[in-house]
Amino acid sequence: MTTPTPINPFAGQDARTLIDAQATRRGEHPALIWEPFEGEGRTWSYAQLAEAIRRFAAGLQARGVKPADRVLVHLDNCPESIIAWLGCAYAGAVAVTTNAKSSADEIGYFATHSGAVGGVTQPCFAELVKGAAPDLGWLVVTDTDNGAPATADVAGFEPFSALSGDPATLTERPHDPMAHFGIQYTSGTTARPKAVLWTHANFLWGAKMCALHEDLRPEDVHLVTLPMFHTNAQVYSVAAALWAGATIVLQPKFSASRFWPVSLKHGCTWASMVPFCLKAIAEQPKPERHSYRFWGNGICEPPTDRLFGVKTIGWWGMTETMTHGTVGNPHLPDAPMSMGRPSPGYRIHVLDEDGRPVKPGETGDLLVEGQPGLSLFLEYAGDPAATANAYTADGLFITGDRVRLGEDGFLYFADRSKDMLKVGGENVAASEIERVVASVAGVRECAVVGRRHPMLDEVPVAFVIPVDPADATLPDRILDACKATLASFKRPHDVRLVPELPRSTLEKIAKAELRAVLAAEGKL
Repeated sequence: MTTPTPINPFAGQDARTLIDAQATRRGEHPALIWEPFEGEGRTWSYAQLAEAIRRFAAGLQARGVKPADRVLVHLDNCPESIIAWLGCAYAGAVAVTTNAKSSADEIGYFATHSGAVGGVTQPCFAELVKGAAPDLGWLVVTDTDNGAPATADVAGFEPFSALSGDPATLTERPHDPMAHFGIQYTSGTTARPKAVLWTHANFLWGAKMCALHEDLRPEDVHLVTLPMFHTNAQVYSVAAALWAGATIVLQPKFSASRFWPVSLKHGCTWASMVPFCLKAIAEQPKPERHSYRFWGNGICEPPTDRLFGVKTIGWWGMTETMTHGTVGNPHLPDAPMSMGRPSPGYRIHVLDEDGRPVKPGETGDLLVEGQPGLSLFLEYAGDPAATANAYTADGLFITGDRVRLGEDGFLYFADRSKDMLKVGGENVAASEIERVVASVAGVRECAVVGRRHPMLDEVPVAFVIPVDPADATLPDRILDACKATLASFKRPHDVRLVPELPRSTLEKIAKAELRAVLAAEGKL
């Protein structure tokens, strides 16, 4: 007897369903408030935001973009980043949202690997994107750099407004929850980032679950300062707020000096934070009163909650999960510094090296049981081997993180995959950096590990065996190659020439010993 296929929770729906419903239901309620550092701000109601999204979609269709076509969206936070992201989905296209810090080499890879047919960027990136991805069929450029007047010459580029069409011309198509929605490139344990492909059901799942976990309500005002090319801002903040019918306040990026003035101006009640943000605003004057109900972060109820008078809901999630696999409770006490408890939307497993569940107090590998295309990403686009390798034989998604199961039932982060670094909130694969370092003439072998940093969590350090031990210029050549090839946050903060690298069994590099070297120096 075969197991019957369950009904998709979003059968007959897609991103258009949420956008259209909220435009009708919330109408004139503020959906998006733009707070630039320079230039004029602006507010879009739900009806106005939906109209802008539909116009973008119609513009894509008029340009010949078909359902499932990919569009490169290379932008820092700005209203256009939301309109293009959701406008692609409305048209049935797939937005490929890329890190705005990416190098030309990385942008070229994203465009080529995804097969993007066109692109959207801003003045300061226009020449970079054009040069890195010359095969794009078209490239439109916003009028400003996140509100600031453009300093780069964009006379030869089409304006963003060129993708504004008549929504009445949009072709009818089925509301298919399993249609492709978007792609983000995420660091893994391979030399090149993997293309995480979401469906429309993934988007709706993330929006609904995040709104539930965060206790978001229509009257909430969600401040968004984290980058719109990442899952946190896309789903934890924007999609969740749209699901709840709340208001989004968008800034170009996080600014410690502007955090409280903007929060007070708009009565912000919710914000996603990272440790760097907390450290930065702790040095700013704190208002006597504010409107925040909750903050979200990687840990529950850190000590700073008492300083700011806000409860922090801790969580854990990945691009591959869209929402939180573990999460705290907004209305009950959480174990301080924990990751919360397993979300009811997933089956969370913590297993020892033999694949057995750990006992309370023990540490093990974190694995997630869910449904691909709904509660887990659909696939790594164009890489079926990587998709297959992401799961155990019995279908559990391998996160690469290790956690401790507390005696209290809460989960506590223990460690990440040893070849993954966390740099200022960004996941960085050591192998990405090693690929570039190894390509420099004069490098015999290299290894990259993380060194503790007071603000960024950790930063990359490269240990290099040179071909010529007397080659004094090699470190500078390595740094120049990394500057030309890697995003700024991936570049080594230090290059060390060594005569040999420590080895473990099977002649593998013993990176733990390299970390121990840094620890002995008081830097780890």
